[in-house]
Amino acid sequence: MTGPRYTPLALSLPAAVPFVGPETQERERGAPFAARLGANENIFGPSPKAVEAMAKAAAEIWKYGDAQSHDLRQALAAHHGVEPEHIIVGEGIDGLLGYLVRLLIGPGDAVVTSLGAYPTFNYHAAGFGGVLHTVPYKNDREDFEALFNRAAEVDAKIVYLANPDNPMGSWHRGADIAAALDHLPEGCLLLLDEAYVECAPEGTAAPISADDARVIRMRTFSKAYGMAGARVGYAIGHPELISAFNKVRNHFGMNRAAQAGALAALQDQDWLAQVLGQIAGARRRIAEIAEANGLSTLPSATNFVAIDCGKDGVFAKAVLDGLVDQGIFVRMPFAEPQNRCIRVSCGPEAELDAFAAALPQALASARGG
Repeated sequence: MTGPRYTPLALSLPAAVPFVGPETQERERGAPFAARLGANENIFGPSPKAVEAMAKAAAEIWKYGDAQSHDLRQALAAHHGVEPEHIIVGEGIDGLLGYLVRLLIGPGDAVVTSLGAYPTFNYHAAGFGGVLHTVPYKNDREDFEALFNRAAEVDAKIVYLANPDNPMGSWHRGADIAAALDHLPEGCLLLLDEAYVECAPEGTAAPISADDARVIRMRTFSKAYGMAGARVGYAIGHPELISAFNKVRNHFGMNRAAQAGALAALQDQDWLAQVLGQIAGARRRIAEIAEANGLSTLPSATNFVAIDCGKDGVFAKAVLDGLVDQGIFVRMPFAEPQNRCIRVSCGPEAELDAFAAALPQALASARGG
């Protein structure tokens, strides 16, 4: 019997994906979730102007999207005070991560990340034959000084750093990251994932020139802008690196409706400000729910909150399972010691009410009660 002849690299990879989606879990459990609080989606939703723009664009969905995302790139450049040549648009940060790794990483090339940080970067790095080197978190924050030191030790081509961080919600002052760039080894690129930066305190965004060839910053419309299903991300970087994306990217990967929606969302900063207020309120509510159950929360600069379950990863997984059994979709970090926590996305009162009602039983079950 004949079949496809896989590459040795493909044969060496595990049959695994970074995340098991909530729809998959719903099919497996045979019931929908009552509260979807695990994927860090913005349940408060996108700007009505974005929805209107996407609906209008849908009438012409028979057309491919603009292969250059021209209008959106122009608007993003004006928003950030850079030139359009500094901007690349792609299918969410996840898509852009794949393109960047494809550009820079070959079999055996070293990449550095934090142990327990966003796993999709690891997925892409492994998929192109990169060798992952990890450093532990420090006080539940990614340790950029240790990351840079490790990069020098292994001659890394990419260092991944998320600020704010997923899954802990912690953050660094952007100025501190910028000041530390002098310690980034020669020939190493800092991949700065700023997916949640709109939710963070002022000063979190790193004051780094778009012409600084040592850094590429990635942003998204999936979080604060509430458009996770549209898959729109973008990167800000040196024009030479940005231009290189054109060698490997899917030039028609962005659909017309997503482009139109992102442009309208960017132009509706009043809606963004309103949503950020709702996110802040939900963070406070999650902390109150945790405290009422004898638990504590980590400070968060994102649209989710890490709740410290007070024991180890086994106990936290039991709490998570107890919530899922009651129809509450949440997730948890996968590496010690961060896996003592569960991670709960911000959402409207109804979803948080459902979480508040389910948490006591989940804790009792985890404790054997």
